[in-house]
Amino acid sequence: MSDLFFSTDLPGEFDRLQRQLTSLFAGFPASLRATRSEIFPAVNVGSTDDTVEIVAFAPGLDPAAIDVAIDKGLLTISGVRELPSSANDAETRVYASERFMGEFRRVIELPPHADPDKASARYVNGCLTVSIGRSEASKPRAIAVQ
Repeated sequence: MSDLFFSTDLPGEFDRLQRQLTSLFAGFPASLRATRSEIFPAVNVGSTDDTVEIVAFAPGLDPAAIDVAIDKGLLTISGVRELPSSANDAETRVYASERFMGEFRRVIELPPHADPDKASARYVNGCLTVSIGRSEASKPRAIAVQ
């Protein structure tokens, strides 16, 4: 017997399919802006004519505890966010905690024109900014008309 079943209620079948697909992809964000709040650090990715700019919002970190690496077109930002010393007090009872603590790792795919040899990173006021230069061949240039 065939596994194919054709219903005469085509709109009903489309509704059923939509419900199944919605439940299948319920845990996945629709875009970078729709990511879950427990993903740390939050990042913005953009570019200028000369660089690709990645800004990771990571307040309360020791810059020495952040690892930044580029390998095969992937930027990896990793490290550990420790509990504040006041939270380690045995007498403190925590009723709610929304701040992420522990190890983290974010991997961001770089565009093909990013040149890892021209990368720099700086951490200022809780923001890690990674600047990656663009390859010379990909930079916009004016062509003189003769």
